[in-house]
Amino acid sequence: MDIRYSCNQRDFKRYTTEETRKEFLIENLYVPDEVVAVYSHVDRMVTMGVMPVTQSVSIDKGIDIWKNFGTSYFLERREIGIFNIGGSGTVSVDGTVYPMGYKDCLYITRGAKEVLFASDDSAKPAKFYMVSAPAHCSYETKLIKIADAAKKPLGAMETSNKRVINQFIHPDVLKTCQLSMGMTVLEPGSVWNTMPAHTHERRMEVYMYFEVPENNVVFHMMGEGQETRHIVMQNEQAVISPSWSIHAGAGTSNYTFIWAMGGENQAFDDMDTIPTTELR
Repeated sequence: MDIRYSCNQRDFKRYTTEETRKEFLIENLYVPDEVVAVYSHVDRMVTMGVMPVTQSVSIDKGIDIWKNFGTSYFLERREIGIFNIGGSGTVSVDGTVYPMGYKDCLYITRGAKEVLFASDDSAKPAKFYMVSAPAHCSYETKLIKIADAAKKPLGAMETSNKRVINQFIHPDVLKTCQLSMGMTVLEPGSVWNTMPAHTHERRMEVYMYFEVPENNVVFHMMGEGQETRHIVMQNEQAVISPSWSIHAGAGTSNYTFIWAMGGENQAFDDMDTIPTTELR
């Protein structure tokens, strides 16, 4: 497991491109039949990727649970949200099998002991993208299909940010401890996300960009509003955003991204907006 420690905004101003990428960018999430995990000390969020190809893969594979979390199993004191961004597959939770198609989401509550991932077709393997947050109580494990997500159209073609926010793990859809997750889909011709830029001191956020066309990239903006930096991101890469940082981006094409938040509240509209003309 890759462990990332917290960075403050004063030191961040002096970071080089290499240091910024090493601290916040998550690459190579999908390795055949392995669990890739990055443990961030920013709100103790864990970002993971699993691509089962030739076998069923346990969520615990390759992770020293006691060393990293001090628990008997991964979800003993955690909840997790899972999206499938690959071929069809299944997630088995303590013996209950959940079939997951493209862009479907599964929320697993605290206390699930055995979680297994499998693909229906090894030639078109599933790609499970996950974010896990600490949890103090248990709710209900639930599968949310893309058709059942709460949809919020936003933006306009004139401002190059026409998009639909799909809320999956959200208070309007199901009850969780602190984790919120959703998927934002930009329409062709739109490239900007999360504008006007904002921070939310009460929550951190992780973005994972996918459906980025070949030979295209996304310029992800971060840092304080008066001291911004950027990371050039490829398809199926994630980025950690501390509470003091903006998190916005523009691509060389339209794309899709999955957002995950954890922290003090789950109020989606609780944000400290920065007027675009005041960004530096």
